[in-house]
Amino acid sequence: MLAYFDCFSGISGDMTLGALIDLGVPLKYLENHLNSIPLKNFDVTVTPIHRNGISAMSVMVDMYDDRTARNFADIRSLIENSPLSERIKSTSLRIFKRLATSEAHIHSCSIEEVHFHEVGGVDAIVDIVGTVICLDYLGLKRIIASHIPLGKGFVACSHGKLPVPAPATLDILKGVPVYGSEIPHELVTPTGAAIIVTLAERFGTLPDMTISGIGYGAGQRELEVAPNLLRIITGAQSDIGTKSAAEIQKDRISILETCIDDMNPELFGYLMDRLFADGALDVYWIPVYMKKNRPGTMLQVLCKLDDKDHLIRRILSETTTLGVRHYESRRWLLWRDRYEVKTTYGDIPVKRVKDPHGNIRIVPEYDVCKKIAREQNIPLRIIYDTITRETGDNERRFNGSTT
Repeated sequence: MLAYFDCFSGISGDMTLGALIDLGVPLKYLENHLNSIPLKNFDVTVTPIHRNGISAMSVMVDMYDDRTARNFADIRSLIENSPLSERIKSTSLRIFKRLATSEAHIHSCSIEEVHFHEVGGVDAIVDIVGTVICLDYLGLKRIIASHIPLGKGFVACSHGKLPVPAPATLDILKGVPVYGSEIPHELVTPTGAAIIVTLAERFGTLPDMTISGIGYGAGQRELEVAPNLLRIITGAQSDIGTKSAAEIQKDRISILETCIDDMNPELFGYLMDRLFADGALDVYWIPVYMKKNRPGTMLQVLCKLDDKDHLIRRILSETTTLGVRHYESRRWLLWRDRYEVKTTYGDIPVKRVKDPHGNIRIVPEYDVCKKIAREQNIPLRIIYDTITRETGDNERRFNGSTT
């Protein structure tokens, strides 16, 4: 089962627990498992509330006289000495280790020396271990998350006032796609950041899926500009209706476009080389007619989402255009890999491609064939024909193979 974390108003431990309970985890089941941890003086309260008219679950962890500043070793001992399943214990410890690593980096000390204060409090233990317990109950094996919004301002903690995002939160989110907002509150807590960074396999838009459940977890404050909710969407990943859908990969790319009618044509070839060097997946020149019926060229670039910004800067720097359009697109990709085959021309790298019916075809690499054709003064088509014919046995041998 797949879960998509739609973090339009950020994420925290209590929001995550609330959304998972809203998806159907019985509170009694959660409490029984949490009470098996050698941890005392806490109660979990779940309250149905509304945020902007949307029904959600609000979770509060009430603590009694717990002022313990635990380190990572203390937390590890608590979890490891519990009767929880090994999967729940190991996943919970991975989340806490992510927190400890960030705190150690910020405070310039070892993981074992870190005292978590708020993060090591009972509420964080309940939020993290409780989240993993709920995921296990719901059978959620895969997690994908949206890009993460960040607030601004300051937040009070044991060290005094800290900027939002808090240093620990920001450190945990390194390498994760985030975006800023004008909301003057902490949208992502260190606990929430550690949960989603540890569990999510990737960050992006809602994947192709058949929705089976939707849960909402509420934050503790009202926001003026948006409902303070975390939405978790669960379901089965969609396929394309073929028996070999698992062999077809899916991803998202950016498409960049601009139209040019006033640039020296000699510059186009140089620009294409630079775009490919910058990571473009493909580059097209498309004849168009522009304003006042002027002939021009549409430049279209396909690229990975993370390469979009520097490719746009390249286009704006190397051409006469005044602007670039961009949008996301989904792709369906046939399974492929690369390997070497023995031919008359030596060991030649080729692509092995599998179609939706499981049939394998061999595709020689163009640049390699071109080099052989020039060095041996043989027509390029003969190089292709020879390699294709000589790899026919390989093609038949691998036909229908899954490796």
